[in-house]
Order: sequence, then C-alpha cells, then structure tokens
Amino acid sequence: MDPVKKSLVTLHLAVVLLGGTGLFSKIIPLNAIDITLGRSLFACLALCLFVRAGREHLRLERRLDYFIAIGLGVLMAAHWATYFASMQYAGVSVGMIAMFTFPVITVLLEPLFEKTRLAWQDMLSALVVVIGIVLIVPEISLDNDVTLGVGLGVISAVLYAVRNLSLRKYFSHYSGARSMAWQTLIIVLCLLPFSDLTSTQQDTSVWLLLLALGTAFTALPHALVANSLAHLRAKTFSLIACMQPFYGVIFAIILLNESPGWQTLLGGILVTSASIYETVNTHKSASATNE
Repeated sequence: MDPVKKSLVTLHLAVVLLGGTGLFSKIIPLNAIDITLGRSLFACLALCLFVRAGREHLRLERRLDYFIAIGLGVLMAAHWATYFASMQYAGVSVGMIAMFTFPVITVLLEPLFEKTRLAWQDMLSALVVVIGIVLIVPEISLDNDVTLGVGLGVISAVLYAVRNLSLRKYFSHYSGARSMAWQTLIIVLCLLPFSDLTSTQQDTSVWLLLLALGTAFTALPHALVANSLAHLRAKTFSLIACMQPFYGVIFAIILLNESPGWQTLLGGILVTSASIYETVNTHKSASATNE
C-alpha cells in the first residue's frame, strides 16, 4: 500500500481508538481519578517501551525541561480526570461534545501564548460553541448531573487547550511518544496520593479494562499518530482528529444504548462545526505566514 494511504488508514484507526476512551468511564466501576491513574500507569509503561524500541532515550536535554514536563503532566492529570468525570455525570455523548470545545478555546487563549490577534471569525466560532453548549445543558443548576457534566467537560477542554499551547511553545522539540511518556509518569505520581486504586483489591476484570485503556486506547493511538505524521501534513491530522466526538457518540449509542436527544445532536453539530472551521482556519493562517 502507498505510504500516504497507509498513514491515512493508521490515523483513522488512532482517532477511532481515542474516540473509544469515553466508553471506559462507564464500563470501569471506578471513580475518575482511579481510572485516570490506571490509564496513565499502563500507558506510561507502554510508551516507555515504544520510545526505547525506537532507539530514543528517555532523559530530557535540559534541567528546565523536567520542570516543564511536570507542569504538562499536572495539566494532563486534571484534564483526564475531569474528562472521565464529565462523562460519568452527563453520559459519554454529552461529555465528549463538551470536551471538544477545546479547538475554539485554544484559539481564544492563543493570544496569551503567541503574538496573535483574535479575528471576528474567531469570536463568531466562540458564539456558535456557546449556543451548542446551551442546547445540551438541560438547566442552569449544578444539582443537575448533566449540567455538572457539561461544566466539567468544558473545564477539561480549557485544561487541554492550555496544555497543548504550552507543549507547542515549550516542549515541541521532543517526539510525541517521548513527551507523553513523561506526562503519563507525572500523572501517576500526582494521582497516587489521591487514589485508592493500589490500596484496595480490584477484580481482575477491572485491571484488564485499565490495561486495555492504557495500551490499546492510549499508548497505541499516540504511537500510530507519531508514525503517520511522517507521511501526512499536520492539517490532515487535525481534520481527521475532529472526527473523534463523532466516533465517541456512535460508540455510546451502539455499545452503551445512549439515546441523545435532538438538542444534544444539534449542539454537537454546532460545536464540531466550529472546531473544524477553526482547525482549517488555523492551518490556512500558518501556511500564509510561512509563504
């Protein structure tokens, strides 16, 4: 098979796997912190093996980079914990849609990290996202689990956007697998004091699900993305990644028997459309700057 076509198939597989992570918030009988710790533990081990297999070393180049890795890991720990908590409260479909506001949030936060200005189109995208979120919120009250889940999903999106912007500015000289290996290690160290995962006895089935989440649904897709980018443009990856909430919602409907209403689906379409627009617009601006 042609390397580009093979990379496209590989990338779609990676996004499908990432879209399936939300299912584990419902099928693993643990709280969000314990799920995040288990995911990170197995992902860290798998990513370290992947880095070593690629003949990279795990140590970082500068002392400062270790402090940056700690910061990124703390952000990822909070992001993953709120991501799973969001779906445990609101359901996989709603939680996935709420979290996928991050591309637009990224654009809104970018001027704080880069010398860029917000365009009126960015403000319009933000308005579309707000309308989409309003559609999926049943009432303005944190006593409602769905509303609480949406709020946690948006917080997760903000954390993810800050992490991505920080990584791009301060840590992009490391490969994706090497960077994620360090971040998952920091997540494990951060969450151990707050988790009962290792101090209480868990069923074998729980450990097997955490193993699958950490390896097949976390370490593997990150490795696949790293390999596919050798033959694909970053724009292609970003656009295909926008399919993640679509896959997540489909999985939730088929495997968890979720039945999102028309308001949730319409809100999801608005959020995803704004995310796709900002993804395309960002890469157009980057191309124009490089010309």
